[in-house]
Amino acid sequence: MSISLERSTCSSNLCLETQLARSLPTIYLQKDQLRDEIDFEFLGNLSGDPYTLHTNVFSQGKGNREQQFHLWFDPTADLHTYSILWNPQRNSFSVDGTPIREFKNSESIGVPFPKNQPMRIYSSLWNADDWATRGGLVKTDWTHAPFTASYRNFNADACIWSSGAFSCGSSSPSSASTSSSWLPQELDITSQERLNWVQKNYMIYNYCTDTKRFPLGLPQECNTS
Repeated sequence: MSISLERSTCSSNLCLETQLARSLPTIYLQKDQLRDEIDFEFLGNLSGDPYTLHTNVFSQGKGNREQQFHLWFDPTADLHTYSILWNPQRNSFSVDGTPIREFKNSESIGVPFPKNQPMRIYSSLWNADDWATRGGLVKTDWTHAPFTASYRNFNADACIWSSGAFSCGSSSPSSASTSSSWLPQELDITSQERLNWVQKNYMIYNYCTDTKRFPLGLPQECNTS
């Protein structure tokens, strides 16, 4: 699946004056506890502080794969394009065409990968001030409600799941491509360089370097190239 949308964090300057606890476009499937989920999430801030772009990947109910970024622009000032490439080999997250994260298929070493369940796309605003804003220290100021977010130019090209089977192609009404070119897609050398630039300069948290969180050893996929 390849999806993209343009998004502004809010429709006014209210988000600069209050704490928007969690605002996210998300792809996920909830199926008991064994869900697959791929997340773009915007975490609230104190007025004047950078916004945090939070990403996570769940496979077969296992998450805890967070990477967080401070972007190289103010995401509330204008619309920007946020994209997810999801194929059998990788999940790639991009902002305005610049890759910021790649989660590769590591099933060969026993790491579940989200590729066997149908998915739905959700975008919403919701409250997570128990953890999202400075670890839950800052609470949402509800006097500024209602909070709003705006989206435009949504596009999805995907394999369509129906009656226990799927078909791939440009059958999606919103598909802009003539074939499923995203199925074998991977990062080229230029994209890999841009990914490295973002992670070197704008990543503020990476679960794969958090030895305090994983004292018995980092997750298996963290040890692969």
